[in-house]
Amino acid sequence: MAISVQNLIKERKYPFIFSLLALILITSLLLTKTQSPIAFTLGLVQSRSQSTSPSPPPLVQIFPTSNPGPGQPPPVHDPLSWSLCNGAVAADYIPCLDNFKAIKALKSRRHMERKERHCPERSPRCLVPLPRGYRVPVPWPKSRDMIWFDNVPHPKLVEYKKDQNWVRKSGEYLVFPGGGTQFKDGVTHYIEFIEKTLPVIEWGKRTRVILDVGCGVASFGGYLLDKDVITMSFAPKDEHEAQIQLALERGIPATLSVIGTQKLPFPDNVYDLIHCARCRVPWESDGGKPLVELNRILRPGGFFVWSATPVYLNDERHQTIWNCFLYCPMVALTESICWKVVAKGVDSSGIGLVIYKKPVSSSCYETRKDNIPPMCDQNNGQNISWYTPLDSCLAPLPVDGMGNSYSWPAPWPKRLNSKPPHLSAERDAEEIFYEDTEHWSALVLDVYLEGLAINWSSVRNVMDMNAGYGGFAASLRDMPLWVMNVIPVNGPDTLSVIFDRGLIGIYHDWCESFNTYPRTYDLLHSSFLFKNLTQRCDIIEVAAEMDRILRPGGFVLVQDTVEMINNLTPIFRSLHWSVDLYQEQFLVGKKGFWRPDGRS
Repeated sequence: MAISVQNLIKERKYPFIFSLLALILITSLLLTKTQSPIAFTLGLVQSRSQSTSPSPPPLVQIFPTSNPGPGQPPPVHDPLSWSLCNGAVAADYIPCLDNFKAIKALKSRRHMERKERHCPERSPRCLVPLPRGYRVPVPWPKSRDMIWFDNVPHPKLVEYKKDQNWVRKSGEYLVFPGGGTQFKDGVTHYIEFIEKTLPVIEWGKRTRVILDVGCGVASFGGYLLDKDVITMSFAPKDEHEAQIQLALERGIPATLSVIGTQKLPFPDNVYDLIHCARCRVPWESDGGKPLVELNRILRPGGFFVWSATPVYLNDERHQTIWNCFLYCPMVALTESICWKVVAKGVDSSGIGLVIYKKPVSSSCYETRKDNIPPMCDQNNGQNISWYTPLDSCLAPLPVDGMGNSYSWPAPWPKRLNSKPPHLSAERDAEEIFYEDTEHWSALVLDVYLEGLAINWSSVRNVMDMNAGYGGFAASLRDMPLWVMNVIPVNGPDTLSVIFDRGLIGIYHDWCESFNTYPRTYDLLHSSFLFKNLTQRCDIIEVAAEMDRILRPGGFVLVQDTVEMINNLTPIFRSLHWSVDLYQEQFLVGKKGFWRPDGRS
């Protein structure tokens, strides 16, 4: 016989009724939970490896909330769980250069392969610890001459170079004499000696953008700033302990790179001058590929300055070079690529100098007796030098639509806002360029410098993560800072235009780690970058990389869509950054000293 609720009530069997109702309620809740999409997750996009293995559980879960008040980012309910990176190099961890498993598995190390990029299949989601005693960096310009030792606690370079006086420890500081045995009369004297040897160089006018190969602690580039010259200093990681880290801590532009088996991440024909002071690069090795690579990135009509110092006179190999000054393999190699010696000399301190000039047209290549190195097949050329093997051939030099050689950019600072020689010849390209310049000038002046909670007086090292034509950097020209302009490899290639403007930059894929030490930038700027990334990698991992390269006390400035800002805000807050939203499109984050181990 069926049991009715009415009969149960009559018989006063209340405990049974309450149990039945509770059972019905629980069943209803369980069914609702399994059938309703009550949460969405971040972190489900596969990494660049496109692995077919099962995805790990998402590390962040954000539940929908009611609309926040005007100007307020959405609150975070379940913040991301972070952990510290561990290991002996954790505080200085560079994922793509510290992948020891990949380095150990290399089949060859003959051409500096161990110093090249070997990125893990998935970017790390750990946070680098701070060195013990880390503090806010010494401000510019004082930082050019001294930095806190505890911020870069590497005594080996001080010991290794004690006889050459690159850097010395003085109490709580590392001090940079700005000369030493490398430049006995000081860097300023050496810089003036170069221009005196070849006056047409005209520091800060004709010569604005240069590359310093094997830069040491980058004192050469640091002092050239006084001449209105911007220098991209580069060296391999740990060739001499932490030299690039020291340069960036000083507030001097620098990056980690090596001429090994792959092209440098710069465009063709962009550097006004390349400098190499007593660097030990074997230019003639592997058929001259290292020097052919310098030829690729040197602007037609640009100069290669190669100097030798007396410090190596007791070294047999370098003594041979010194005595010959232009040793035979180098003579044959430079002649084969049509470089001409335009000046040489020795200064009062014994520094020897030779200056080569690259041709302005391909006519010399065509009249060589031997076609070695051969001319490149332009049909196989790649526009972006990213994971691209070194060439063993010469690319024809560029010409304009009328067949004329490309002209040298206008003198600095006029070149900053003049039509760039590498600007696309497509219709409306020039109009778009000038409109972009005006847009950034107005935005930076009216919003970035006045309307946002950024202490610009504390900003020295700046990175534009999606630089376009370099308008953001150009608009900051009068500020005491410098900008590393990054062109993502999966977007339009405008990096040549940036160099034409007298600015520096580099190619990069933001689904991988950047070639720099942790804590090396004061401000990271991103304008509509993330949309193109979300289809290829996880923005949580990009945020972890931003945290890695940003100094404590530094700022992140993001301009993006409302949807993307809503996605980024909880991730930034999970890093314990302070976050503010302006005009519903500008997100400003400030990194503190918090680390996952509980210190703050």
